[in-house]
Amino acid sequence: MAKGKALVTGAQGQLGQDLVAALTKLGYEVKGCGRAELDITNYEETKAIIYGFRPDVIVHAAAYTKVDQAETDQETAYQVNAYGSRNLAVVAENAGAKLVYVSTDYVFNGQGTEPYDEFQPTMPINVYGRTKLAGEQFAQQFCSKHFIVRTSWVYGPNGANFVKTMLKLADERDTISVVSDQVGCPTFTHDLVDTICNLVETEKYGLYHVSNAGHCSWYEFAQAIFELAGKPVTVEPVGTDQFPRPAKRPSYSVFDHKALAYNGFPPMRHWKDALAEFIRNYA
Repeated sequence: MAKGKALVTGAQGQLGQDLVAALTKLGYEVKGCGRAELDITNYEETKAIIYGFRPDVIVHAAAYTKVDQAETDQETAYQVNAYGSRNLAVVAENAGAKLVYVSTDYVFNGQGTEPYDEFQPTMPINVYGRTKLAGEQFAQQFCSKHFIVRTSWVYGPNGANFVKTMLKLADERDTISVVSDQVGCPTFTHDLVDTICNLVETEKYGLYHVSNAGHCSWYEFAQAIFELAGKPVTVEPVGTDQFPRPAKRPSYSVFDHKALAYNGFPPMRHWKDALAEFIRNYA
């Protein structure tokens, strides 16, 4: 007998696929919805699908994630990340479901020098960050049983990500230039999903920072990838100014995991340990 029902949005994404698999393994009856199955920007459709399935848990991993494109396509970014999340929050509340909203380190301005905890003020510096913060606020306002999970630098076996891109480039080039003045926390989807699964089994609602422990620059991350994969690639550090892009990126977005610690959840493992496991299995 299933322990309950779980609905996952963004089910075809790199995080969504791992969420569907993990929740199924835990004993939930899972409905995975991609854009074709659920248009979260359509309130009536959202209501019909959620009321039809009656989930106990909704994990909202769908998002408009084209960071640079959001600068010029603000309307779509707000429709999906803000008002789509509002729709889910309102319907989740009326259906009595727990809601997990997956958010981002981009809600901070990246000007800090100490890790950001859950109690520090937000100040996004690009449209994507502003739309995701608006989604957080709607989730908090409209769903009493909410978990907001901010994460960063996500990679895993499904979909496109930095680790897979670096491994592909290693087969094509001897030298790769990587930005060295942006620092953050890599996060393996399996560890992120395990933590989300731990959260939804409780009623410890609220805001959580969830990433692997420790931090590095993209340059250091690339170095570790090639070292662990045994790839003889020279990595050259470059500044963000050498890769101009429409959307500003936070230069420092390191997380402190205060909420996990204060609520008695196990600490996140170090990013290098998670990366080593991923590369072993992926290779």
